[in-house]
Order: sequence, then C-alpha cells, then structure tokens
Amino acid sequence: MQSLEFQDDRLRLIDQTRLPHEVAYLDCRTAAEVAEAIASMRVRGAPAIGVAAAYGMALGAREAAQVLGGQADPERLAAALRTVAERLRRTRPTAVNLFWALERCLEVVGRASALGPAGVAEELRRLADQMAEADVRANQQMGQHGAALLPPRTNVLTHCNTGALATVGYGTALGVIRAAVEAGKRVHVFVDETRPFLQGARLTAWELQRLGIPMTLITDSMAGYFMARGQVDLVLVGADRIARNGDVANKIGTYTLAVLCRAHQLPCYVVAPTSTVDFELASGADIPIEQRNPEEVTHLNGQRIAPAGVQAAHPAFDVTPARLVSAIVTEAGVCRPPFELSLRQAVAIRQTETLPAEALP
Repeated sequence: MQSLEFQDDRLRLIDQTRLPHEVAYLDCRTAAEVAEAIASMRVRGAPAIGVAAAYGMALGAREAAQVLGGQADPERLAAALRTVAERLRRTRPTAVNLFWALERCLEVVGRASALGPAGVAEELRRLADQMAEADVRANQQMGQHGAALLPPRTNVLTHCNTGALATVGYGTALGVIRAAVEAGKRVHVFVDETRPFLQGARLTAWELQRLGIPMTLITDSMAGYFMARGQVDLVLVGADRIARNGDVANKIGTYTLAVLCRAHQLPCYVVAPTSTVDFELASGADIPIEQRNPEEVTHLNGQRIAPAGVQAAHPAFDVTPARLVSAIVTEAGVCRPPFELSLRQAVAIRQTETLPAEALP
C-alpha cells in the first residue's frame, strides 16, 4: 500500500480522515489543493507530507506554465514558485521533512528555471519521484535495522501512526514491526489510540489488521498500567523532527511514554529517516510546536464532548529529551548516545548512496 502516488496530472492521496470506515482517494491537481490536504491532515506523517509537498511544487510549476506562458522569464518563474513553496511551508510547522523537501525543490528551480515552466515542472516531478522511491527504500532499511532490536517474542507499545500511511510506503516504527514479523518474530502490539485525532485507533489499528499482526487497542492513559504489569517490553515511536542533540519532537503523548519507560526500565526507541534530523537546531527547545484547533479536543467526529464555553489547548507535538531515548533507528543504522556524533555519522553514510544529491538530506 502507498499513501500517495502521482498519476498523469494529479497527486492521488488516500484521504486519511475517512479511515477506517472508508478507503477514499483525494485527487490534487493544484499546489493549493496539496497544501489544503496537508493542513487538514488528509495526508499526514512527516515523510509523507515532505514528498507530497514536492509533488505540490511540480503541480505549481505546471500552473505557472499556464499563467506565465511557456517562455516565462526565469526570475518571474522562480518568484512564482517561491510563493508556492511558502504556501506549502505554512501548512505544518513541526515536521522538518516538509521544509527539507521544499528546499531541495527550490534548489532545482534555481538550477533549471531557464528551461521554462514545463521544463522545471518535469525536473520537479523527477525529484519528487526520486524522493518517493528513496522513502520506501529508507523505510525498508530502517525496518531491518530496527527488527534486530526486538526479541523473538515481544510486546511492543506504539503511539500515533507510523506505518505506510505516514510515509510513501512500508512505514517507520510500524515498518520495524512489519520487518520483525516478516523475519519470523512473534510480535504483539499495544496501540495507543492517540487523542485527540485518534491516529492510533483509526489508522494504526487499521494497518495492523490488514497486515494480520496481533494487537490490542488501548487509551493513551492505559500505558502505565500495562507497563507495571510487565505486559510491555519496549516502546517504538516515530519522529517529526530531531534536534542535533537527539531531542525528539513527536506526536503529543510521546514524552509521557518515554518517562514511563524510564520509570519501568524499558527501552524507548525512535524510528525516523535521516531527513528528520535538523542539525540547525541545538536542542528540542528550538523546535516549533504546532498549535492546532482546540475544537479537535472539545469535539469528536463533529460532536461536542465538552461543555460549551470550555477552553481547550491543542499542542500537536511534544519534545522528548535525548536522555530518555534509548536509540534512534535510521536507514543508515541504529544511533546511540551521544546522538550528536552518531546522527552525523548516519547522515554521512546516507550521503554515500547513489541517489542524486538533491534527493538526499
């Protein structure tokens, strides 16, 4: 299963707001439609929105061809696409993959703008295709590295959704679980529902059910209960941004799980591609945290669950300090403390691959 695919003149996405009740597809034919899909979480997950934004840039170049004409001045074309990039950049502030992908796209625009809108659109489409292929391959590599950390029989607790739906295909933390099962290990998964958007209950449970992997759905507040009873062996989570010291921003509630792991002497593993590492940020204190609509807390499926007039807060992510992270699994291998050194080594290994430089972090 792939969460997104470019077909002819459109980006086709699985509309994740319709799951698990309906597998529906959303066709985006303009950059604005891609931006809306990202902002509304119809497509979500740090790797997936990065690739979706790259395809959005390709669609933006096609639109520029219609507005500016086939022989547009390179400066006007570049200015138009910078505007498109800024529109996409504003959709989700925490996931660094989005900004990474847009920067690569703008580098291509700078080099290829003399080719005209059609030529730039083709180059951006090629780059997005390369990013999509690289994402699937990276996820499979992370799966292999991470699976080695799991015992032959294990109970794993996971948070939010980190499967094929959060990536182009296969998954990050959920990809580790898939790889372990494919290797013959017996894995049972405790799935946090992940309030308030219920990515665990709606999406992870759906993916695991399709894969035939045993699971138990729990509320976020039940994690400590099962850890205290010895029913959880480790925690696997993804990441939306990792600072250079190893601090991890991930879906709200991740920090709580890491604290619980430390209290119960359980490993807490983060699984993320090297494109998620932001070496420009010294620590998690510098990571911008997206504040979403409080109505996503006071309402559920369109129905109010809190008294009218109640104020609510909705930080979409929290930051887990590096000292609570046992290891970070990347496509280049397993990184352990000190993370600033091991993460740089992972990125250096990644850059030796034979992909075009603009498709690499």
